[in-house]
Amino acid sequence: MHTPLSPGRCAVVGAGRLGTALADTLTAAGVEVVGPLGRGADPQGCDVVLLCVPDAEIARAAAAVTPGPLVGHCSGATGLAALAPHEAFGLHPLMTVPADGADFAGASCAVAGTTDRALAAAHVLAEQLRMTAFAIDDADRPAYHAAASIASNFLLAVEDAAERLAATTGAGRDLLVPLVRATVDNWAATGARPALTGPIVRGDAETVARQRAAVAERTPDLLPLFDALATATRALADRPVEVPA
Repeated sequence: MHTPLSPGRCAVVGAGRLGTALADTLTAAGVEVVGPLGRGADPQGCDVVLLCVPDAEIARAAAAVTPGPLVGHCSGATGLAALAPHEAFGLHPLMTVPADGADFAGASCAVAGTTDRALAAAHVLAEQLRMTAFAIDDADRPAYHAAASIASNFLLAVEDAAERLAATTGAGRDLLVPLVRATVDNWAATGARPALTGPIVRGDAETVARQRAAVAERTPDLLPLFDALATATRALADRPVEVPA
């Protein structure tokens, strides 16, 4: 292994969005990168092998690597046992990676390691990516990854529903964007309850009923989602607002 300030020669296995983005970013940071390579690759002469493959393929990809280098995966939900018998680490960027790449700088990154050396390598890679590393235990991974899915994937499902309903009025996505951005900024600054606005928190049941009727008429397949979100929003509205000490 190289110095604590360098991960050494790093192979990236997996040529999808994440693997490509990580390889590009690490290369730009001055790390010697091999790849991204295809699944099943067995990189030679590398200090670190970073697997950027689907969760179901991690164990198979790890088994293809000749023991010697540190081997890591980028899964949020999978434990390090999938990388046995390698000296292993986890490096999960808490960042969405669209088709045109990603800027990892400033994002958080969940790290773990089966040894101190492996954990140190994960921290070094996170530093090279300009991410803020935080430790995550294997037992916490499913809950952590579910939270990430709610914050990112489920949010998009909700915004798609809003876009579809708005389209029935002739309004486009661009009209909703400033509202969505302001809402996220307010949540980031204060948390959900202080940022909550709208008819439910005001107790305006008549307006909510009219909204529900419109959803039922124009996008009836969205009605179960509307009802579930209205129930969750009422529960949030009933939560006391915490006053800073």
